Amino acid sequence: MSKARTVLVIGGGAAGNAVTVLLRRAGLAVDLIEAKDDWNATAGSGITLQGNALRVLRELDVWERVEASGFGFGSVGITAPDGTVLHVQNDLRTGGDDLPATVGMQRPQLQGILIDAVRASGAGIRLGTRAETLDEDGDGVTVRFTDGTEGRYDLVIAADGLSSTTRAAIGVNAKPEPTGMAIWRVAAPRPTGVTRTDLAYGGPAYIAGYCPTSDTTLYAYVVEANRDRASIPPETYAEEMRRPASAYGGHWTEITAHITDPATVNYTWFDRMLVEGSWHRGRVVLIGDAAHCCPPTLAQGAALSLEDAWVLARMLTAADTWDDALLQAYYERRITRVRPVVEASVQIGQWQLDGVRDADVPGLMARTMTMLRELP
Repeated sequence: MSKARTVLVIGGGAAGNAVTVLLRRAGLAVDLIEAKDDWNATAGSGITLQGNALRVLRELDVWERVEASGFGFGSVGITAPDGTVLHVQNDLRTGGDDLPATVGMQRPQLQGILIDAVRASGAGIRLGTRAETLDEDGDGVTVRFTDGTEGRYDLVIAADGLSSTTRAAIGVNAKPEPTGMAIWRVAAPRPTGVTRTDLAYGGPAYIAGYCPTSDTTLYAYVVEANRDRASIPPETYAEEMRRPASAYGGHWTEITAHITDPATVNYTWFDRMLVEGSWHRGRVVLIGDAAHCCPPTLAQGAALSLEDAWVLARMLTAADTWDDALLQAYYERRITRVRPVVEASVQIGQWQLDGVRDADVPGLMARTMTMLRELP
């Protein structure tokens, strides 16, 4: 394969950063553009990374930094609203027995690690830049950027997220759909006894949970029915989250006391989307949230995106010809893995919306995660 091949990656989140590093390692010329001037480096509270995500992060040679920055654990607890532990389930090591089952970490820490890896890879990086037009022919794609410049590429990888403008630009009509739930998230100090994720199904929220993200921090979340975001003044975010959180006992008492600054509280709807049929049009291909998204009920959003990057990079670097058959094969390899995760993530939330209190949430989690032990 000629090393003269050039790739444009649109979007500098987990998927875009990962595929950039992997393609650069193989000697390809890669430019990455990111719409936000700050590379989205400070947004978010926490993230739960299960073994299949950790496996890709190890391939990126960033696992040691992730391990040092996060908090590893191997089980999940189910609690009553008062904090009583009802059941503890060992997590499956979906990345293999040589990696933790789960690592929680602060989302900006993970983004910072990936940004450093992209910079070290030697990729061309342009922040505050979007692709304005994509003009494709049989040999490649000419891209005009919002700063008035142009570039010519053999392949464009659209990793520009849930609201991908590239997806729409190439004629893929799929759009994210709300599931009916929304989540309040906040970063807070970690109570000494919090050493795993605990989830409460019941009380005023559909789901209330927390995940340790370091020796001193965690992120906590409560899930409710979605509301018009415009109807919730940002200055009331802390009060809005404290209201349901204060009904939970156990470690929640200490956590709730730290929900005071509305600027640190995030409110997001749960969405679902799965592009069916193919994830490419010509020489433009979708990865990550641009191709699929699911509620965080299985904590697999980032993991699936990282897997997309790993699979696509391996297929591209192994192929002599980049053509429709190759990109369709990428879709067919990924869809059989992504679809059941999206469906299971939605089902867990739907059970809560429907008030099915005897739903087999642990069982569905276990069946889905067992599938993820296999290589993507």
